Amino acid sequence: MTWQATPFIMLDGNAQEAIRFYEDALNANVVFRQTFGEGPDNPEHPLPEEAKARLAHAILKIGDADLFVADCFPGQANQLGNRVQICITTPTVEHSVRIFDALKQDGQVNMPLQKVHFSPAYGMVTDPFGVTFQIFTQR
Repeated sequence: MTWQATPFIMLDGNAQEAIRFYEDALNANVVFRQTFGEGPDNPEHPLPEEAKARLAHAILKIGDADLFVADCFPGQANQLGNRVQICITTPTVEHSVRIFDALKQDGQVNMPLQKVHFSPAYGMVTDPFGVTFQIFTQR
């Protein structure tokens, strides 16, 4: 796998509605969809009831391109300019570390690069220009 950049639309509770709109307007095909409630339980951080139905991640195919869509966690509404993010997908943890470290220079770490249930290294960083990147390492 080579690495790639994918637009990622972050919404505040209406991602399912947006996906239905994109299915009609853009002939998008949903290839993956998971709510926060469908993810694994974490006893250290129990999931609030209002978060369970929100969309944690969806992948839409529009022609040959991917579009990621998700809801933010309740109470963490996106700031203006942060509704569209770029997800960088890499094949190795080392590649993810290199990119994450470069983007955080004079920027802000929103979520440290760390192992999570869906990736051996995932994190979020806002660069010095205010663009938020999600760094995702494939398993």
